Amino acid sequence: MKYISTRGQAPALEFADVLLAGLASDGGLYVPEQLPTFSQEEIASWAGLSYAELAFKVIKPFVDTCIDDADLKRMIDETYAGFNHSAVAPLKELGTNEWVLELFHGPTLAFKDFALQLLGRLMDHVLAQRGERLVIMGATSGDTGSAAIEGCRHSEHLDIFILHPHNRVSEVQRRQMTTILADNVFNIALEGNFDDCQQMVKDSFADQAFLKGLKLGAVNSINWARIMAQIVYYFSAALAVGGPHRPVAFSVPTGNFGDIFAGYLAKQMGLPISQLVVATNRNDILHRVISGNDMSKGELVHTLSPSMDIMVSSNFERLLFDVYGRDGGAISELMDRFKKEPVQLDSARWEKVRELFDSACADDETTCNTIAQVYADTGYLLDPHTAIGVKAARECWRDKSVPMITLATAHPVKFPEPVVKAGLESPQLPEHLHDLFEREERVEVLDNDIAAVQAFIASHVHRD
Repeated sequence: MKYISTRGQAPALEFADVLLAGLASDGGLYVPEQLPTFSQEEIASWAGLSYAELAFKVIKPFVDTCIDDADLKRMIDETYAGFNHSAVAPLKELGTNEWVLELFHGPTLAFKDFALQLLGRLMDHVLAQRGERLVIMGATSGDTGSAAIEGCRHSEHLDIFILHPHNRVSEVQRRQMTTILADNVFNIALEGNFDDCQQMVKDSFADQAFLKGLKLGAVNSINWARIMAQIVYYFSAALAVGGPHRPVAFSVPTGNFGDIFAGYLAKQMGLPISQLVVATNRNDILHRVISGNDMSKGELVHTLSPSMDIMVSSNFERLLFDVYGRDGGAISELMDRFKKEPVQLDSARWEKVRELFDSACADDETTCNTIAQVYADTGYLLDPHTAIGVKAARECWRDKSVPMITLATAHPVKFPEPVVKAGLESPQLPEHLHDLFEREERVEVLDNDIAAVQAFIASHVHRD
């Protein structure tokens, strides 16, 4: 299997090279040259498989021959053995045909664990085979950072530098990153917002001279392996509610478009998904472009659902690449314009996006009201991101005979403020994090200045 860039100018690469490269050399994002597809009969035959067994079936075609089957199975088994629920991604029923897919049973209590606990293992395996070292540079709006650090902290071949917006993540999110005191883990609190962090990562990938011979690798969802691993739980959830013999709908709280893009790919691969709902907070560029063809950045605001406080949704480029007939030149021109000014999609392309996705947004008040309402009706406690997903699902659900599954992207303990604002008691930390607020923190607060950040990274990397 070969991978090509959304901007058409970078060389096609195999999986192992894409894994380590992250961003393509032309500034684009890697996507498979061709997607694997599965028949209804083959998908049906997977019913009853464990999550790890199912993950191997879905992931193997993307990895192809780059990693031996036995090694790939071992890494997948090790990844999901570290989750604290035997189903790994269990479903909980909120109402008739309405479900929540719990994606927070990994070590850092967020959906990012599904990909990042595997990504660290995959990277370490390939680097060990090649005798190479890699510098990971990532941006986080809260959850990616802790999951990436947890996945890479034990690696002998990686140094990891995570940028988060200073004072714009929850305290639990911050401490999950800054209390990991491993020698290869570095946290940078940037005086800016998430989009500033993400742009700095992209600019650093474009010019890596500051590393003096070492190479950057990515853990953000610009890394294809992140998307690949997230496809699996769409198959798992659909099989659990009677798929593929009946269609299923998903509502996905999303900021960077990676999680719902994985659902779009699952549908392209043969899973009968009848509806994909994009759920956003007040930073609603995805809702605006889907509902009104308004692809303008607007002002980024801090909300009670900070993991979605994103205005430049990187993975939307991967969707646009498909919608524009995989024309890399057209995507390159469109994204260059978007950097400078608001853009609109060609009307035919926008109609295609509208055919593929529904969307809705919710402000903080609506988020808290939804948390309170669902708890009153069911006794089930939602985190703020999942609450937005549930609100969007109910608003956009077209056919009530089709199961609607909202992705629960984080444990509510990571976001106690909106839970308390909803009139409920603050959730308790799970046992493995019971002393989180007493642990020593290590973090560097830096100005929103790429030279300062790159100088810090260059002075702290390990060189063999």
